[in-house]
Amino acid sequence: MEYRLIEMKLDHIPGVLEIEQVSFPTPWSSQAFTYEITQNNFAHYVVALEDEKVIGYVGMWMVLDEAHITNVAVHPSYRGKKLGLALMVEVMRLAVLRGASRMTLEVRPSNTVARELYKKLGFKEKGLRKRYYTDTNEDAIIMWVDL
Repeated sequence: MEYRLIEMKLDHIPGVLEIEQVSFPTPWSSQAFTYEITQNNFAHYVVALEDEKVIGYVGMWMVLDEAHITNVAVHPSYRGKKLGLALMVEVMRLAVLRGASRMTLEVRPSNTVARELYKKLGFKEKGLRKRYYTDTNEDAIIMWVDL
C-alpha cells in the first residue's frame, strides 16, 4: 500500500467525513472540520492519501508547549496496516517541530486497539474524565507522552 501524508485541505473534508461516519458514534460535522483548518490557529491536521482518496487523518491543537490530539481515524478498509501508527508518528513529529514538549489525548476505555497503539508510542495513562463521551456516557482515559 502506497500513501502520502499531507496537510488537510478543504477538498479532503468529504473523505474525512466518510471515515468519521463509520468510526465514531458522534462524528464531527463538515462545519467543524472547515473551522478547524481555516479559522483555528491552534489546529493542525494531516490526511493520509492513497492516490487522491482519504484513507486516514489526524488532528492536533498546539497550545504553548503542549499538543492535544483532537481526533485520529483510519478508514476500516485500511485498518491493521500500521497507518494509524504512521499518522501518529507524523503528528508527533510536527508537534516537536512546532515546539511541543508533551502531547496528550483522550481515549475510550473500550478502544483497546487505540490504547495499545498509544502505549507503543510511549503514552501513559494519567487520569480519567468521568462520562466524557456524551453519546454513551463512557469515561475517557487521559494519556500523556513526553516528546
